[in-house]
Amino acid sequence: MKTNTLLPIDAIEQKILLIRGQKVMLDRDLAELYNVETKYLNRQVKRNRGRFPEEFMFQLTTWEKNELVTNWHRLALLKHSTSLPYAFTEHGVAMLASVLNSAQAVRMSLIIVKTFVRMREIVSTHKELIQKLKLLEMRIDRHDESIQSIMEAIRQLVSTPEKPKRRIGFI
Repeated sequence: MKTNTLLPIDAIEQKILLIRGQKVMLDRDLAELYNVETKYLNRQVKRNRGRFPEEFMFQLTTWEKNELVTNWHRLALLKHSTSLPYAFTEHGVAMLASVLNSAQAVRMSLIIVKTFVRMREIVSTHKELIQKLKLLEMRIDRHDESIQSIMEAIRQLVSTPEKPKRRIGFI
């Protein structure tokens, strides 16, 4: 069975958020993808806390949770939640598969990690494109100056020189 048929990558991409400058997925979204309850996922993480350093997983602050609820309609249920959600980086997602010990978790982790990699490649491509556009702009600016100089020279050549006016009167 192809792993890509489980869930469209685009649907996974929509669940990836940028929090604290990192691309992460929330515990509730991962639990849904792994077909387990969020509390079970979090319990397994707590039992294996040593596998999840700060760069793999972190808990959101109340302010961050409120921002998510405000900006993402699909996260409205978090508004009344008493617990703060956990956010997992790409490495944390990979580590979850080993903690959950299910075939579904392993399959989904592969798809999710591939999605993170695909997004990173897209961002890298955009950065290269932006750099090339900046170089092109600099060239155009230099050409604009050269074209303006040429146009000014042509204007001077084309314009008829003014004839000196004859002076009237006594010298």
